[in-house]
Amino acid sequence: MIDFVQAPFRHPIEPDRHRLEAAADTLRLLAEPTRLHLLWVLAAGPACVADLVNATGSARTIVSQHLAKLRLSGLVDARKEGRKVIYSIRDDHLNRLIQEAINHANHPISRQPKHD
Repeated sequence: MIDFVQAPFRHPIEPDRHRLEAAADTLRLLAEPTRLHLLWVLAAGPACVADLVNATGSARTIVSQHLAKLRLSGLVDARKEGRKVIYSIRDDHLNRLIQEAINHANHPISRQPKHD
């Protein structure tokens, strides 16, 4: 077993086939730029479709389609507030994954040195 430094958000488990497949499913959903952008925006806090359209610059129908996929996959939650539907990231693990993916991508683009 790999010896990871234990942090409060890490689970001390050995990945089995089921967990690896579930993780790969999540990463496949994140491998689409519009969905990744939506999740990046939601990492800052809950938002309605109109706010997500404004933040991403994507068409409302596209945003709605991606949100439906993210909701069906269990990555985001939706709740009604009057006539609006408010979306949010389901858990902090996903929030950190999104943040780290963008941080990781930033290094070669901005030519920042690697760090821990």
